[in-house]
Amino acid sequence: MTLKPLADRVVVKLVEVEEKTKSGLILTAAAQEKPQVAEVVAVGPGGVVDGHEVKMTVKVGDRVITGKYAGTEVKCDGVEYNIVRQSDILAIVE
Repeated sequence: MTLKPLADRVVVKLVEVEEKTKSGLILTAAAQEKPQVAEVVAVGPGGVVDGHEVKMTVKVGDRVITGKYAGTEVKCDGVEYNIVRQSDILAIVE
């Protein structure tokens, strides 16, 4: 099964979080923050959203930073994804 986002939506896959701090401490899953860096997996076509023309500026393969609690989490074929609006993407990591 594949995910095909609509309008200004973007499907991202969260990047794994380091389990060690810089000083070498190992963090438990409960102590780790939700990752904000993700890889773009699929991009919607854009178009008119809420009366405004939306041009998609991200593309598949981009690494992006999303809002901490943005989007909707979904699980597809055992893989966790997050579906966010393009406006929830804060930056592209280069």
